[in-house]
Amino acid sequence: MNYDTDWKPVRGNGMPLYRQIAEYIRGKIALGEWTVGSRIPTERALAKRLGVNRSTVVSAYAELAAEGLLKGNSGRGTVVVNNTWSLMASASPPDWEQYMNAGIHHPNLPTIQEINHAEFIPGIIRLGTGEPSPDFFPQEMMGQVLRTLPDLMTDLGYAEPRGLFELRVQISRYVQQYGIEASPSSIMVVSGALQALQLIAMGLLSRGSAVLTESPSYLHSLHVFQSAGMELASLPLDREGVRLDSIRHYTEAGRGSILYTIPSFHNPTGRVMAERRREMLYDLCLKRQLPIIEDDVYRDLWLDATSPPPLKSRDHSGMVLYLGSMSKTLSPGLRIGWVIGPEAVIHRLADLKMQMDYGASSLSQWAVTAWLQSGLYAEHLEQVRSELYERRAHMLRLLTAHLSDVASWEVPAGGFYIWLRITIDFSMKALFDKALALGVLLNPGHLYDRADAQHIRLSYAYASPAQMEKGIRIIANILKQANE
Repeated sequence: MNYDTDWKPVRGNGMPLYRQIAEYIRGKIALGEWTVGSRIPTERALAKRLGVNRSTVVSAYAELAAEGLLKGNSGRGTVVVNNTWSLMASASPPDWEQYMNAGIHHPNLPTIQEINHAEFIPGIIRLGTGEPSPDFFPQEMMGQVLRTLPDLMTDLGYAEPRGLFELRVQISRYVQQYGIEASPSSIMVVSGALQALQLIAMGLLSRGSAVLTESPSYLHSLHVFQSAGMELASLPLDREGVRLDSIRHYTEAGRGSILYTIPSFHNPTGRVMAERRREMLYDLCLKRQLPIIEDDVYRDLWLDATSPPPLKSRDHSGMVLYLGSMSKTLSPGLRIGWVIGPEAVIHRLADLKMQMDYGASSLSQWAVTAWLQSGLYAEHLEQVRSELYERRAHMLRLLTAHLSDVASWEVPAGGFYIWLRITIDFSMKALFDKALALGVLLNPGHLYDRADAQHIRLSYAYASPAQMEKGIRIIANILKQANE
């Protein structure tokens, strides 16, 4: 069970701590929040969360077990076996644990679940977070934009399935600067690029399909395709991008239904696919009739030089589904992204989206329309790039000063990430756990390549410069102590 609470027992109030804990758990069970059949936190985990000795939790669990509410099962931990109602009734309540285990969508990896929780611990230093810092939020500009909405909006009803027409017009104009010619009818607004991947998995691919993807890759962090009954086939990277010989190998063997790639400021390595490699990749996929998902959400975040033109800019055969987003540049909370592709595909995905959520937020769509229409978005991007440039330089100075003898890295030309390779023999799980215990949250490499045991993904986009320095010093101390 994932357990998250702000509740703590009160010391010195006249009631023993174990009794307070037992009463708290009794209430969770009575309200149906901890259901029959569910595993509850281990004694050690609950003691740590509540700030008490393990023996205190043991006493609380023992009291509840004596009442018939809990039972310790070998191999399963402590399980809720009754609630206050079932003790009085002849019929048993549903076993929600069984339902959860039977769900078709796989749960997140345990490390990702732990990261998702830890990100909201007060004071945590988030050195792996893949989103822009709250410091980047353009409060004044946002105020200007929002004040124009009453004159811009015609209503706040449901937008059409492909998304607000006015926004699709602006997106069509915006991507022209990258050489992409796309009419509004070939654009669909989604609730972030992640939803586009979910729609593609559910609406375009059959069970048993092989999705070719770079390794490491963001896609390995997700269960979107695996939950839909597909497999991920890993493609190695070199300095110029995904290697083409692996694509040839899979397609010649009759495997590979679609290719997923992040060619610009790759997540997690930060690499940029060379222009010649892009040309060769597109030509190979066209020859082998292998569709491409081009995830280009980091394109606007160049720091040294702009990325080569997207694959979509050379696509005259409808081979490429192009993903863009405002989450990495403006605000992840707006939940606005887009997918560009053949009109028939867009109609299929739009129909599926309407079945799922009936469209992205109309208010967010109008807001992004106003941002693009006003010209303020380009001004905001310049400010974001300037800040990221300084933060990248600061992070690189810290790495050189504190980790050069135990790690190696490449300098990214843009985006958010440094793919840090630990060059000493040290468990990444141990590094993650020790850093987290000291208030530093990392993203270990196995999230992006299940076989990886040497990397962590560092982000210079979220933590403040002072937090970066403190966090890197903590990592350095952990590694150097192990290396002594």
